[in-house]
Amino acid sequence: MYSTVKQILASKGHTIHFVKPTDTLETALRLMAEKEVGALLVMEDNNIVGIFSERDFARKVLVQGLAKPTTKISQMMSPEVLCISPDRTMPDCMNLMTNKRIRHLPVLENDKLIGLVSIGDVVNRVIMDQTTDINALKDYITGSYGRSAA
Repeated sequence: MYSTVKQILASKGHTIHFVKPTDTLETALRLMAEKEVGALLVMEDNNIVGIFSERDFARKVLVQGLAKPTTKISQMMSPEVLCISPDRTMPDCMNLMTNKRIRHLPVLENDKLIGLVSIGDVVNRVIMDQTTDINALKDYITGSYGRSAA
């Protein structure tokens, strides 16, 4: 059985770090460093208008020369943001992230933002699920499955 996005959020929490499109590059990078995150949602009037990641920074600074601390995030962000629902499974997340080459997925429930999951969150959960499955199989094979200490 696969874990769901809802289970990841139950473990990691629902905290969402964000900036506004008018915030500066410096503001965003300081927040990312302070919160130790690789991406920030870009929000305006409680709506997702983009996402700003380390990848956006690296590519746009090098390619477009937008290295000024006063550059607005609206110039640096990726405006297309793919989202996922909390009932989706880890394979769903991995397929979407791999196929679209993204590392962060906002989680929407009834059109309301309830969290953000990263590829690291997904991989950690897959490892945890596989470890649980392996241990259950070992117990089953050795005959200790379902036995209680008397």
